[in-house]
Amino acid sequence: MSDMIYLSDHDGPAVPVYVARPASHIRAAVVVVQEIFGVNAHIRAVADAYAAHGYLALAPAAFHRVQHGVELGYTEADIEAGVALKAAVQALPAPGVMADLQAAVDYARAYGKVGMVGYCWGGLLTWRCASMTAGLYAAVAYYGGGMTVGEDLTRVPACPVLCHFGERDHAISKTSVATFRIAQPTVEVQVYAAGHGFNCDQRASYDASAAALAQQRSMVFFANHLT
Repeated sequence: MSDMIYLSDHDGPAVPVYVARPASHIRAAVVVVQEIFGVNAHIRAVADAYAAHGYLALAPAAFHRVQHGVELGYTEADIEAGVALKAAVQALPAPGVMADLQAAVDYARAYGKVGMVGYCWGGLLTWRCASMTAGLYAAVAYYGGGMTVGEDLTRVPACPVLCHFGERDHAISKTSVATFRIAQPTVEVQVYAAGHGFNCDQRASYDASAAALAQQRSMVFFANHLT
């Protein structure tokens, strides 16, 4: 069962959130953070999959401060549009999107321990939330662009973190992942023989075996830390 809710973070317009609910008992909650393509069919499917495993899954619309109802595909034009929207959100005054993610976590806390999982840009935001957002018990970042370099490399997570990277990722070098692993010895880092976006079955870079293994590891990770 799924629906849309709107959450106030007291720092802007109410953020739309896609919510997928388990059929029966809620074991914990997971906030699903979008790629640059919005809360599209893929992100909703990810949330639905977590709900099928007993988690209340919430996917906030991270672009809502600059454009409503964003739901892109994966063409070159869609990528260009998503990159522009991401830049517009990141140019907003703080706390910006971080306040929206905190609002989602705050709402989810009523249902038990809260984890977060993010993909691409959402992976970077999830990594930032692991050190900046109150109330998180676990975080899983998939191929978070930017998290292995610069100031994000040196963040200190306040909860357990699992990271998934592809060794053939055109946007995240193997060298930077190796540097990240050394700089973050408490973080679990998994690398797959795959490229960027390997979890998304709507992209040419989808790798079914890597996606299945990463999902299995993520489920075990959340079960260990949230339930």
